[in-house]
Amino acid sequence: MTRAVVFAYHTVGVRCLQFLWAQGVDVALVITHEDDPSENIWFGSVLKWCLEKDIACIAPADANSTEVVEKIAALKPDFLFSFYYRKLLKQPLLSVPRLGAFNMHGSLLPKYRGRAPVNWAVLHGETETGATLHQMNATPDTGPVVDQQTVPVLPDDAAHDVFCKVVVAAEICLIRALPHLVAGTAVLKQQDLQAGSCFGGRTAEDGRIQWNHPAQKIHNLVRAVSKPYPGAFSEVGQGRLLVWRTQLLGKKENLAPRLSVGCLHWLEKKIVYVAPDEEVLELLEAQFNGVGLHVQAPVAALNHLKVI
Repeated sequence: MTRAVVFAYHTVGVRCLQFLWAQGVDVALVITHEDDPSENIWFGSVLKWCLEKDIACIAPADANSTEVVEKIAALKPDFLFSFYYRKLLKQPLLSVPRLGAFNMHGSLLPKYRGRAPVNWAVLHGETETGATLHQMNATPDTGPVVDQQTVPVLPDDAAHDVFCKVVVAAEICLIRALPHLVAGTAVLKQQDLQAGSCFGGRTAEDGRIQWNHPAQKIHNLVRAVSKPYPGAFSEVGQGRLLVWRTQLLGKKENLAPRLSVGCLHWLEKKIVYVAPDEEVLELLEAQFNGVGLHVQAPVAALNHLKVI
């Protein structure tokens, strides 16, 4: 029987663990994270899944400690897998498994190496992304690729929509790759790192709207940080505007030529913004000082308000 030790967190961690378990892989140990009480925990729980399946699960502060490395080595795993585990695994750990250490990353490597790959892909207006299973080495997300699965990113997809697709893409990668990894017939392809990109983590402050940007760029920001993420925001007039969903309506000259550029407007029961490129952006879901913009009073407060 194939034996694996798995580092896992988030929904991708749960789903990939479920696949290994369904295929009869002996999951000897799972290493996960303790949930951060300050974080919005909207995703699946690896710890809960392990408790349900009676699988040993630990959440060490330092996964690379000598104690953890020795514990894993004593289990003599064939594979070490990392499924959305958030910390770097160092070489002593990666050298333990007999048949290799592999990570599932939420992008089409070498693009979007690093943190928050789905959010960055949406922010940059990508029309496709996906999941990549790759061999791990000492440098994050740079090891040779075992398999990839592409998914489309539609023009109005929010990051959560795309993430749900990436979860399925990760499952498909693992389904295709596991038999070849076990048989030793997997063909690994080196990444062309010069053709890729690497990005860091994101914070709530990264959702601040830059009103001087083109409408498409603002729309992409809103999509990238919408629920369950903190949202796109701006201090506007006497309050705080929080934007969850937008759509592009077209050129100002074709819709309402008299609208002022750089202003929010109340137009035919819609709250819209005319960007510097004269594209009109509708705010489909937003709040002003915590009150939904479908309420007439805050809409009136924003009418003709210049924001750039």
